[in-house]
Amino acid sequence: MRPRYEVILRVDHGADRPAARNDRTAGGAESRTRLRLAVAQPPCVPLDVAANAEAHAAAVRAACARVVVFPELSLTGYELHAPVVSVDDPRLAPLVEACAEADTLALVGAPVAGDHIAMLAVTGGGATVAYRKMWLGDAEARRFRPGDTPVVLDVDGWRVGLAICRDTGVAAHAARTAALGIDVYAAGVLESARDAAVTEQRAHRVATAHGAWVAVASFAGSTGGGYTEAAGRSGIWTPNGEVYARAGTAEGESISVAIG
Repeated sequence: MRPRYEVILRVDHGADRPAARNDRTAGGAESRTRLRLAVAQPPCVPLDVAANAEAHAAAVRAACARVVVFPELSLTGYELHAPVVSVDDPRLAPLVEACAEADTLALVGAPVAGDHIAMLAVTGGGATVAYRKMWLGDAEARRFRPGDTPVVLDVDGWRVGLAICRDTGVAAHAARTAALGIDVYAAGVLESARDAAVTEQRAHRVATAHGAWVAVASFAGSTGGGYTEAAGRSGIWTPNGEVYARAGTAEGESISVAIG
């Protein structure tokens, strides 16, 4: 099965709730269906890609969504020394199978070849490296290299811009991604419980600055790398910056909504 999304790389420079913007989407709202969008915060076993892929597969099946967003480095935990995960890694088979069954595009986090923190796009046809994190933290920069270009995926007529953690706090990242035309800004993040407000502030700023839905998958529980209590509270924000739906602080929680 071929993935039903297009990667855009080039930078050209409920009824009472707001609908997603459609002025930048070819064909407008009439030519596309509502998008079922989910954010998940699965339990994580640090460095155990097989166990984490199984947890991701369970989250995909439970979400029944077209797009499911997962946290930063969700397949390995926040272990900066973790071996890279290849797109043909057999441990990803349960996740690929779940995506095939649910017709889902899963956006998952992993270290990849070339020393990048990346977001993999996983469908029933397999995995590809969709995006490489552009703005690294200080500790991350000791091993990883930044990506050099923003990415937008076209999913059934919905343009989904991708981001990983610190990217969301850099105005230039959101601006460059939005310049490609986006309906949704999807991010996988990790924040400690004491910094939970950071996600809220950044999501609100991106949504209101660019008139896009914002979907943030935030790790919960222990993730490795010294994060014994991650923030959780994954959420989806409207283009007006209002919280549309939000998970709690427990690992294993997810939310799934229809937008448009």
